[in-house]
Amino acid sequence: MGQPVIDRAFALLSAFDSDHRALPLAELAQRSGIPRSSALRLARSLVHVGALERLADGHYVVGLRLLETASLAPRGHGLRSVAMPFMEDLFHVTRQHVLLAVRDQGEALLVERLSALDASPVRYRVGGRLPLTSTGVGVVLLAFAPLTVQDHAMATYEPRHGDDDIRTPADLRRVLAEVRRGDYAFGRQSHPWRLSTVAAPVRDGDEVVAALSVVAPNTGFADAGYGPAVRATARAISRRLLHDGHRAIPLGGADTQL
Repeated sequence: MGQPVIDRAFALLSAFDSDHRALPLAELAQRSGIPRSSALRLARSLVHVGALERLADGHYVVGLRLLETASLAPRGHGLRSVAMPFMEDLFHVTRQHVLLAVRDQGEALLVERLSALDASPVRYRVGGRLPLTSTGVGVVLLAFAPLTVQDHAMATYEPRHGDDDIRTPADLRRVLAEVRRGDYAFGRQSHPWRLSTVAAPVRDGDEVVAALSVVAPNTGFADAGYGPAVRATARAISRRLLHDGHRAIPLGGADTQL
């Protein structure tokens, strides 16, 4: 039996990323692993429903229909709409990167990012995925994730550019315990840029549904007061979620395929 059409459709859409926003058919087929003839038929169908668009030069790009559909995701735009006023306040105070992320199985997904024009570079874009084990928001989300998710992260842990204090599974276990005790995460990295971050959990009732962070240069970070500001903002978003009766994560969670 061949691969289900829905799987092939998502494979085709997954060929796009921040460095490949417009693709010719040949590269679309190559990056998705789908034969060219099948990729062409599938691409035409996706263009027909608006999930892809075909440019005048023959390249394909992601269609606006996907943005329209994604705007209904409660863990994305629904959470973002609640958090945005508080994030904007935090951004105006810090003038750095302000990130909001949710957990999707074994990764963090960046829901929103506010960044000053002169802020230090960061690697992640809205809609992009971040590792749970080497980013501030990721570590917070992992600290409050189910034990099965944490155990999987420990078993598959590999050092990478990220938090300088997390080099081994034992380091990761210690940091997660510290996050649960203190209700926030602090991290710093030397590569590829010298940055620090502080992150705090956002709750919907008793459940941690997101993580909020500020990312800024190492110099002066400890004296800038980012920690209290991030924690206060995360608590304010949590209170609004509770007050509005808004569930950012539908019952059932996001771990069925982990």
